[in-house]
Amino acid sequence: MATNMEYRRVGRSGLQVSALSFGSWVTFGTQIDTTLAKECLTAARDAGVNFFDNAEAYAGGESERIMGQAIAELGWERHSYVISTKIFWGIHGDMVNMSNTLNRKYLLQAIDGSLERMGLDFVDLLYCHRSDPNTPIEETTRAMSDIVASGKALYWGTSEWSADEIRAAWEIAERHHLHKPIVEQPQYNMFESRRVEREYARLYEDIGLGLTIWSPLASGLLTGKYADGIPEGSRASLPGYEWLRAMLTDPGKNEKVRQLGEVAERLGCTLSQLAIAWCASNPHVSSVITGASRVEQVHENLGAMDVLAKLTPEVLGEIRAIIRG
Repeated sequence: MATNMEYRRVGRSGLQVSALSFGSWVTFGTQIDTTLAKECLTAARDAGVNFFDNAEAYAGGESERIMGQAIAELGWERHSYVISTKIFWGIHGDMVNMSNTLNRKYLLQAIDGSLERMGLDFVDLLYCHRSDPNTPIEETTRAMSDIVASGKALYWGTSEWSADEIRAAWEIAERHHLHKPIVEQPQYNMFESRRVEREYARLYEDIGLGLTIWSPLASGLLTGKYADGIPEGSRASLPGYEWLRAMLTDPGKNEKVRQLGEVAERLGCTLSQLAIAWCASNPHVSSVITGASRVEQVHENLGAMDVLAKLTPEVLGEIRAIIRG
């Protein structure tokens, strides 16, 4: 097991997760089967990763099945890893009370479905995958607290909630002595930093909010591989990802990517490693969720831990200047 992996508390909780973690969005079920999943999970674990992220909506539940089956076949002891899932979108189409909701009926059934697909008795972290304007936050907070009280999840949090919504849920839980949300899972990368660095700024001190962030590579833009167009077989070439193609071929952003690539070259690392290390350098980030469709990508991504020490204030300032350019 790698000795340079760092472990950080999730907010003010006592739960410790690896600074870099492994998630299954996009890849599991669409680009990865159980055999390849086992290889990627093993490579991540061998590098010191103890936190693995999933969601019911990924590949319509298939991602949870693949990760759960892979972990079972690998024989990992349950106490040795931290696993999360997220619920909101549903996997039953547009059925009323079963999609795009955080009402009590849905939440209490959704956690059972996730646990069944993953073959687990509990998840360590359970997230509300988006906010639900049609359900009172108190109803959602009470239901999530009850799930924690039942032992089906050990902690709960949110994903892509506004600062006001997170604070409202925390204050309801505080007032009624319920289990509080401890963590938020927002998008965070060099091109998408406003929410983490500005909107949530007061929550870190006020309520001890932890962060497990997604898309550190800006959906692949910060790998540099899209500078000359969309490679065949890449995520952006998949059906349903037309929205991604427009972002990845933005000439202004690709010029910044080129300049960032020069910084990475000078530091002796890849652009991906620089981008991941940059996210991990934020002291409010508990874990940076990485993804991969090949074992080689797992190794490359986790090499970002070696880059962290090279991100001096001067280098970080240079990166900021390029981003804001």
